[in-house]
Amino acid sequence: MREHPPSRRPTTPSRRAFLRGSLAALSAAIVAGCDRLGDTGWFSALLRSGETLTRATQRLLVPRNALAQEFTDADVKGPFRSNGTARPRSAAYDALAANDFVDWRLRVDGLVDRPLELSLAELKAMPARTQITRHDCVEGWSAIAKWTGVPLADVLARAMPQTNARYVVFHCADPMHADGTEPYYESIDMIDAYHPQTILAYRLNDAPLPIGNGAPVRVRIERQLGYKMAKYIMRIELVDRFDQLYGGNGGYWEDRGYAWYAGI
Repeated sequence: MREHPPSRRPTTPSRRAFLRGSLAALSAAIVAGCDRLGDTGWFSALLRSGETLTRATQRLLVPRNALAQEFTDADVKGPFRSNGTARPRSAAYDALAANDFVDWRLRVDGLVDRPLELSLAELKAMPARTQITRHDCVEGWSAIAKWTGVPLADVLARAMPQTNARYVVFHCADPMHADGTEPYYESIDMIDAYHPQTILAYRLNDAPLPIGNGAPVRVRIERQLGYKMAKYIMRIELVDRFDQLYGGNGGYWEDRGYAWYAGI
């Protein structure tokens, strides 16, 4: 199930800038119009067809293992902002955080031959990757930061995905409603799951990952917009479809009209 060794050739800045600009313009148009048009069948179908075209175009133009641009320590400016949930409203999460996540376990299951659970110490004992990359948010801001973590591909190798696994779903600790319901979730396909820059990050700017940024572990998917990079990960599930999970569109924000494929 492992992809061929990655090419180290980076995406050219001009092509990446073009793709980012095009997607940003499309995202702005979607967000601006979703309140009025989001509930109409023809507009939802149009959005889905546009997303499919965006994904097909990027996959055609950009090799599957092409790297997002990486930077140097000198490019890291200030702390990385906490966006979205700053701390899950969950007694179970509070208990884990109070003990420095010693009792936290990452569950990996679904369409795998070897379901497993990994402690934070076990993750940190695996070979790590450090990358300095730019985070691009659909809200219009960006920031450069250094991330260290375990390549998701290495975790999947231990779990041994089955041949019919098509998507990786991240189930998170943060409930999105005051009553504790509807936890945040996200999903990616196997191409992005095996990308060399897709990591389960536990360090940010040479320090343990803060709670505001997703402790103990968040995913970094460097060729996607920020809302795809789920924080507070508790479980990774491999599936062949996601239309039966939660709202059926592959992610918390996707269930509210955002594009499932947010490549840049």
